[in-house]
Amino acid sequence: MEQSPTNKVHLEKAQNFMRQYRDPESRELKKLSANQFMDVWSHYDRDGNGYIEGTELDGFLKEFVSSANATDISPESLTDEMLVELKSCFMEAYDDNQDGKIDIRELAQLLPMEENFLLLFRFDNPLESSVEFMKIWREYDSDNSGYIEADELKNFLRDLLKEAKKINDVSEDKLIEYTDTMLRVFDANKDGRLQLSEMAKLLPVKENFLCRQVFKGAAKLTKEDIEKVFSLYDRDNNGSIENEELRGFLKDLLELVKKDYDAQDLIEFEETILRGVGYDKDGKISRKELTMILLALAKLPPDDDHQPCSSSGSSSQDPITKDLFPPIASVQDGIRDLYRKFRRKIHKKD
Repeated sequence: MEQSPTNKVHLEKAQNFMRQYRDPESRELKKLSANQFMDVWSHYDRDGNGYIEGTELDGFLKEFVSSANATDISPESLTDEMLVELKSCFMEAYDDNQDGKIDIRELAQLLPMEENFLLLFRFDNPLESSVEFMKIWREYDSDNSGYIEADELKNFLRDLLKEAKKINDVSEDKLIEYTDTMLRVFDANKDGRLQLSEMAKLLPVKENFLCRQVFKGAAKLTKEDIEKVFSLYDRDNNGSIENEELRGFLKDLLELVKKDYDAQDLIEFEETILRGVGYDKDGKISRKELTMILLALAKLPPDDDHQPCSSSGSSSQDPITKDLFPPIASVQDGIRDLYRKFRRKIHKKD
């Protein structure tokens, strides 16, 4: 019995984008250059949001499967049920972060690529914290422009490949090609350089610790929670959060406000937040000041536009505040007010 056309997804050969990347004899995928990989990514990430998802993912899977057929074989068809099962198996194998969509690193694990270029996507050990990220940012933003320019990005990629392979065999032409490709991938606003949030996508941190559930309500925050956060950012264990430690902490805070941000946003955010805690002019944050910031931000209402770590509500009592710092309620109100003003200001820039 024939299935209804409505229950089939037809695999058309004529416009199958993936077919060109298969060997005509073996039907195996050919090794892709950096530019070819980027062509595949751009073709299926049609809305340019940095993910292959929804109908984009359906289209990729259909063409990926059907491209294994030789060009002279009649078109096959795939039932809706088969597509659902295929997608489930595919996502289980390649959707490492289990977000229901494919990002560029996950696609890089599927498609055969030049070894050197593939290494740029294999972060087996992501950065432990944004403190490390800010140290790298400072090192490669050599002109302190607040951006990673093309030449600075090329230097970063060269060092990354050296570290990955322990050898120096990448030609200048290849480095230029890789740099151009990385800019195509991560330079979302197409200004020819990487701003802070764009570089953060290229060099990911294992986890934004401030996104954990415990920070979504002040009533749940304990002394132990505060100590964990302080230890995460006080990398040199000197009892203060300063320099790149401070920038890393503020970067993580900023990501709770806005997905796309640059170095100037970080500077303005630093001034806004630290003004609210009566920040010492010695360039350091103490445990007490960190506590005030975390308690204040835990009470913020959800942001409808950007909710990577939306608040789940708060209690009228702050147990840790009462126990440790009774006088800081008014300071918390000041921080919350400044934070809201900054959030409104930064959204107006979009």
